Amino acid sequence: MRHGPLAELIGIALLVAVLGFAVVRPRGLPEAVVAVPAAGVVLALGLVSVPAAWRRVVELLPTVAFLAAILVLAQLVDSAGVFEWLGSRLAVACRGRPRRLLVLTFVAAASTTAVLSLDATVVLLTPVVFATASRLRLRAKPHVYACTHLANSASTLLPVSNLTNLLAFGATGLSFLSFTGLMVLPWLVAVAVELAIFLRFFRTDLVGTGRADETTESRDAPVFVLVVLGLVLVGFGVSSLFGLAPVWVAALGALVLAVREVRRGAVRPTAVLAETAPLFLLFVLGLAVVVQAVAAHGLGRLLASVVPGSAGFGGLLWMAVLAAVLANVLNNLPATLVLLPALGAHPAAGLVLAVLLGVNLGPNATYVGSLATLLWRRVLAGRGLLPTLREFLRLGALTVPLSLLAAVAALWLGLILSG
Repeated sequence: MRHGPLAELIGIALLVAVLGFAVVRPRGLPEAVVAVPAAGVVLALGLVSVPAAWRRVVELLPTVAFLAAILVLAQLVDSAGVFEWLGSRLAVACRGRPRRLLVLTFVAAASTTAVLSLDATVVLLTPVVFATASRLRLRAKPHVYACTHLANSASTLLPVSNLTNLLAFGATGLSFLSFTGLMVLPWLVAVAVELAIFLRFFRTDLVGTGRADETTESRDAPVFVLVVLGLVLVGFGVSSLFGLAPVWVAALGALVLAVREVRRGAVRPTAVLAETAPLFLLFVLGLAVVVQAVAAHGLGRLLASVVPGSAGFGGLLWMAVLAAVLANVLNNLPATLVLLPALGAHPAAGLVLAVLLGVNLGPNATYVGSLATLLWRRVLAGRGLLPTLREFLRLGALTVPLSLLAAVAALWLGLILSG
């Protein structure tokens, strides 16, 4: 393996190229177009040895498999009409009142992110929320902003809510239920802080009353799909008691819904397979190898020298802030991949959870902090509601510091109470 300043520069240049391409995606080309060749360059130049890269890929395979399963599950839930039904329920329940719609959107977005991951909130819920607000003749901006912010900040609850959580879950040494128990208070606190700021920040957009009389009809609840989702959520918790990886629970839920949707002609088997997003999964693996090269040649040692040695409140806050800053420089996925090894072979669970607070809440500060935020911009651009950079940054400057501080304090309290 080659070392030295040149190796470090090459690794950083490759990482910038991979992330830059993922952000821009010229002509809609998949992220793997650059990530996979970049990983090949890393191996060809000896920046990472083939055995080391292979070990990293093998370590990530269960995580990548779960990502594929949850992507299929989320798309099948959408195909079954769950999000359209949810939109109709939001329209009826808010009674044309914008503040009430915002609160209900927060609940819907936080729940969707926690159970189906942040991509479902961005890709599937955002268009529904936009359509609901438009149908009610309400200003859609506060509600669609809520979708992207909660796609990030509400993704801390479950190990399966975010790819970053899945990457870090094993390093915590916690069970599924223990992880959730420690993160539930930070999750609630972060969402509450976001809501309070949103109500103030968008106060001029949350005035008046919409035309609720046009949305009194509501779709029938998709009971079967909701029951399956409930069982999948319970299965995540129960499976951890028996040492069963969550990928099997997600895959079983996806299989049940796939069989149902294929039999009723709503989707084709080939479409189900396409929803596994194989090229995006290759992107994740390629990115991991490139990040491994960057971490091995300078950045990893630098981070290891500045990570806190204890999980007291100061250590947790420093770790979360460091993770948030790194997420907005590198993007939250590579930030997680770089920070976890820097914590050592047996890190304190609290420090790992603080990393997750940083890489999940921090990306609300900039567009580049999370791929989900970039995807959200594309969704809105197609509907003529592209947010201004100034407004996005102003909102992030208010929400990120306050929500991060409150969530870290809640995590610190939870760690004390648990033991």
